[in-house]
Amino acid sequence: MTEPSTLRDLVILFAAALPIVFLFHRLHVPSVVGFLIAGIVIGPHSIGLIAAPAVVDSLAELGVVPLLFVVGLELSFRQLARQRGLILIVGVLQVLVTLAVAAAGARALGVPAGQALFAGFLIVHSSTVIVFAVLSERIELDSPHGRIAVGVLLIQDLCLVPMMLLTRLLGSPADASWTTFGAALVKAGVAIAVIVLAAQLLMPALLRQIVQLRSRELFTGTIVLFCLGTAWLAAELGLSLALGALIAGLVISESEYSHQAIADILPFRDAFNSIFFISVGMLLRVDYLVTHLGELLAGALAIVVCKALVVLVVVLVVYRSWRVAVLTALSLAALGELSFVLARFALPWGLIDAAQYESFIGVAVITMLASPFLINVAPALTHRPGRRSEAESPAAATPPARNHVLIIGYGLNGENLATVLRQTGLPYVVLELNPERLATARRRGDPVVWGDATRSQVLREVGVAAAQVVVIAISDPVATRRIVALARQNNPQVPIIVRTRYVSEMEDLRRLGATDVIPEEFETSVEIFARALRLLRVPRNVITLQVDLIRKQGYGMLRGLRLPPQTLDQLGDILAATTTESFMVPKTSPAVGRTIRQLQLRRETGVTIIAAVRNSQPITNPPVDFEIHAGDILVMVGSHAQLDAALQRLGEAGEESTG
Repeated sequence: MTEPSTLRDLVILFAAALPIVFLFHRLHVPSVVGFLIAGIVIGPHSIGLIAAPAVVDSLAELGVVPLLFVVGLELSFRQLARQRGLILIVGVLQVLVTLAVAAAGARALGVPAGQALFAGFLIVHSSTVIVFAVLSERIELDSPHGRIAVGVLLIQDLCLVPMMLLTRLLGSPADASWTTFGAALVKAGVAIAVIVLAAQLLMPALLRQIVQLRSRELFTGTIVLFCLGTAWLAAELGLSLALGALIAGLVISESEYSHQAIADILPFRDAFNSIFFISVGMLLRVDYLVTHLGELLAGALAIVVCKALVVLVVVLVVYRSWRVAVLTALSLAALGELSFVLARFALPWGLIDAAQYESFIGVAVITMLASPFLINVAPALTHRPGRRSEAESPAAATPPARNHVLIIGYGLNGENLATVLRQTGLPYVVLELNPERLATARRRGDPVVWGDATRSQVLREVGVAAAQVVVIAISDPVATRRIVALARQNNPQVPIIVRTRYVSEMEDLRRLGATDVIPEEFETSVEIFARALRLLRVPRNVITLQVDLIRKQGYGMLRGLRLPPQTLDQLGDILAATTTESFMVPKTSPAVGRTIRQLQLRRETGVTIIAAVRNSQPITNPPVDFEIHAGDILVMVGSHAQLDAALQRLGEAGEESTG
């Protein structure tokens, strides 16, 4: 064969990419960066393992279809509806303001209006893959800035469809009439409507029949066929493969089978994502990068600064927190994979020529390479000099109490704790940064303060030095560590209870001064095994001892640590010393018709009857003149030997006992 086969190219692609990705993984750098570097190394403009530009284009086209299909799968209008309130406002403002600033900047440089607007389309998007990878590794997806970043990325992704439609219109000849524009827009709208309507009419019924066959292979094959078929149909109707794949994903995302489809497609997504990003890297000419490095770095810096400043201002205006604004801004500062999709889509329409496309690739790759480092350095930039923002100068609904409980975070845990403290009449103050949760707390009548707990002055103003207990119940691990350290500095004696999602945070938090650390992942497992033991009729005090032992040892048993032998011996002694037993009194028992005093169980066996159940009604601490009837259930406490003796005396030797 004179041309290298597709199989050979794929083998070269993965063989070259895997070692680089492995190295980057060991360096805690997202795999996307490794894919881009691998593409640069093996591409036709470097060592040339894949030398044909047509092959590079084919690989990029191959990768973009499943990439956008999975983007569509992970989006849904229900998901957008959940991004209500301030996050939705931040997302919409980020898109509109970034678009306006980028287009205005391009116009100032003499770029025609259509191309300037398209430049805004390219700059709006941030990298979903990189942001998710880095924030997941840092355990910050559920933090305030993580939730905001995810919401903004969702809105950016949903903007891709109208942007692709407008790209076609902007790329039409300059002398085209409004009629031509309108006709093109109507044609595109009709094509999309036909695809969506056909898919919604046919796919649910087809998938329902396939699911009934319980064949995973058939289900996965149908999903892949639908993805490729919709992409092909969109291209035939004058749209593009990428837009068709995105529409296919959106249609499936609204069905009841979306979760299974995502689970089946994810392995393919990861493989094709690697193809897409490697192909992007192969498009970058190393010689062009070297000769134009200054220009490309300047362009990348301008884009990063522009995007970061827009997000910084928007988040600062909405949330009034410098820390959250900085972390969110640097998370979203780089360009994203959908920018590449739009750039490739615009090539045939003349909105970007070959030279501009090459420059864009260089700038985009530089910003994406820098993105993980920007996210990692962001916490060091969160200490704002000069005047404090409103969130850093808290305004309390009521003056801070003394000898109170300070609750930091009004999520589910903080709200529940506040409810219990309110009902018991204990003084407390809530410190919350999220304005929506702040409003909820005020509606419920809780004494709440709006402020950033990572500021020492804020903690002092809400009375941390006079608090009896500090409870930290937020989802930001970096902020949690800082708050623990500041609270301990301001009050060396106060007990600090910290809720964390992961047990890996326990040691750091205790080292910083936390008194008790409650990891949700192990508390869930403790509750599961406790309920399982109850269903197996294990005595409640045995379960309680097991739970207390696990917590006392810092969840060491569940973490795979070996407990000290003396601790296990103590547990055995405790369990041997006392346990409970329940006994249903049969008609033949000598206890029937006798009182507890007459039985003399405690004097003769050492067992105490602590409760009885008669006609499904519990009787706790029955008096000594309580007369025992047939069918009563007696609950007794004592050692194993004492209980055996009592059961013998009651006449059944445990044969009728339960539990």
